[in-house]
Amino acid sequence: MPTLHFKGKNIIWNHHLSVPYHTLQEDKKLHFQHEKSNGNIIVEGDNLTAIKALLPLYSGKIKCIYIDPPYNTGNEGWVYNDKVNSPLINNWLGKTVDKNDLTKHDKWLCMMVPRIKLLRELMTDDGVIFISIDEHEINSLKSIMDEVFGELCLVSHLSILTNPKGRVLDKYFSTNHEYILVYSKSLLQKGSLVVKKSNIEITKDFPLVDDDGRYRELELRNTHREFGKHNRKNLYYPFYFKKKNNILSLEDNGGLKIEPNWDDGYEGLDFPNFAGQ
Repeated sequence: MPTLHFKGKNIIWNHHLSVPYHTLQEDKKLHFQHEKSNGNIIVEGDNLTAIKALLPLYSGKIKCIYIDPPYNTGNEGWVYNDKVNSPLINNWLGKTVDKNDLTKHDKWLCMMVPRIKLLRELMTDDGVIFISIDEHEINSLKSIMDEVFGELCLVSHLSILTNPKGRVLDKYFSTNHEYILVYSKSLLQKGSLVVKKSNIEITKDFPLVDDDGRYRELELRNTHREFGKHNRKNLYYPFYFKKKNNILSLEDNGGLKIEPNWDDGYEGLDFPNFAGQ
C-alpha cells in the first residue's frame, strides 16, 4: 500500500504512546442534572490530553466519533503545540501556521496522527469515525487514514453541500462543498450503518395494513415528465391486469390494458427495471 511521507513522521508515529495519562478534574459548578446525564460529559482542554484521559474509561467502547479538525487553509491561525522530544518539532512550538508556512502540511499531519491513533483505540470493533475536511488536506488525510485504519476500512467519502451559491471570493470555481471521510475500525457487514426507524416513522411511511403487515402504494410509472414516449420509446409499454386472479403481466393476458399516461394525456414512462422482473 502506498504511504505518505512527511517531515517528522518517524518522530510522531508512536508519539501517542508516550502521552501521559491525565485525570479529569470534575467541575461540580457546571453540572446540569448530573443524576440524569447517563454518563454524558463535556471535556475542556487540549484534545490530545483529553483523549488520553478518556482511554481508561472508554477504550473500545465508543461506537461513533465525529471530529472537525483545522482545515489548514492558512487563515485559521492554529498553532502546533505537541511537546515531542525532537529538535525539529521543538522548533515548531508556539508558531502560528499560516498560508506562507512551507511546512504547514507536515505540521498538520504531525498534529493529526497521534490524535487519530488514540481515537481509534476508543472505538468499538464495529465503530465508525467521521472527519470533516476540505480540499486543502483531503488527500493527506485519506493517506494517513488508510495507513492507520487500512484502505478496506474506508466506509465512504462524502461530499457535503455547505453553500448552494458558492464562495464568491474563490479564485477559479465558486466552491460550495466540503467533505467527510468515514472509516470503520474493522470491516463492516452490509447494513451495519442502517438506522432503524421508530414505530412512529414506520406508521407514517407505511400507512396501509393487510394480513402481511404494513405497506404503502407506489406508482409503476416514472414521475419525471422530462422523459416520455417521445424520447424514451423503449420505456413506454403497457401492463395487463386481470382482476379475477390479481395477475399483473407484461404480456397480453386478456386483462385490462394499462399505459403510463398522465391525466392530461402526456405519454410518460414505466419504471425501466420492471420489465426485467
